[in-house]
Order: sequence, then C-alpha cells, then structure tokens
Amino acid sequence: MKRLTIFLLPVVLLLLPGCSSKGDTEPNARRVVVKMLKAVEDNDRDALMHYLDFASLLRPGYRDYALQMDSIRTFRTPNDILDDLTEGGLTRERWLSMQRIVGNDSLSGDSAFVEVSFISKETNKQYYNKWGLRKVNKVWKIFSFGVLREDQ
Repeated sequence: MKRLTIFLLPVVLLLLPGCSSKGDTEPNARRVVVKMLKAVEDNDRDALMHYLDFASLLRPGYRDYALQMDSIRTFRTPNDILDDLTEGGLTRERWLSMQRIVGNDSLSGDSAFVEVSFISKETNKQYYNKWGLRKVNKVWKIFSFGVLREDQ
C-alpha cells in the first residue's frame, strides 16, 4: 500500500493543474456579478476592488448607478465607489433592501452583459439592468451598472 501511495502521489500532483476547469481560473461574467453582489453584502472592499473597472466607472459623464435617485451623484475616486458599495453606502443600502436576481449573460468577445434585476419588497416594482463587463488581463471586470430608470 505504501508503494502505491508513493507512486500515485506524484501522478496526482502532475494531473491536478490540468483538472481545474477554465471556469475556476477565469469565472464567467455572470459568476463575477454574483460574486460582486456577495462582496457588497459581505462588506468586502478587497473583493470589490477585484471585480470593478474603476477607470470606466470614474470616467467623466458616467451616470449614477444607485436606484431611485432624484439627483446624480459624482464619484471622483475608487474609494468613493467603495464607500458607496460598503457599509453605510447609499447604493449598498438600496440594493440590499431589494430582492436581487442575476439573469443570463450575453458574450461578445471580451465583452459581456449580465441581466440584473432588483425588486422592491414593498411595492414589487422591478428595476431591470444590464451590467457591462469586459476582460481586463483575462479577468472579467464590471465597467457599467447599466441602470435603467423608470422613464426609460
């Protein structure tokens, strides 16, 4: 038995890297959205930094992504966005007060859109969105929350 273990251990160690699926090292776009929403729920700033494309989210003219906004807020730094998506942040509070449903993703090369709906628990009103993702160094990052307002 000991000889078998000594023989099999190196074989298993050689095969392990090949056993991981591409999905484990490079999650699909939908899974990234699910993990990002979980990071918001868990108040995990480090994880949020991994899932967000800050350069795109901070570009001039980018629309506010919070639901039910009367005025448009401007974010100037990555910390502004992280503060908004973690404990005490307006967007976090609104998102967590609603049921969140992550739908299908549609891929086009290194870009993807993922359907995300928020449903008010009080009014049953649905806020439908398509979040935009792109691959940055082979990793999906969210570059747009694509919030669709009532009047759209």
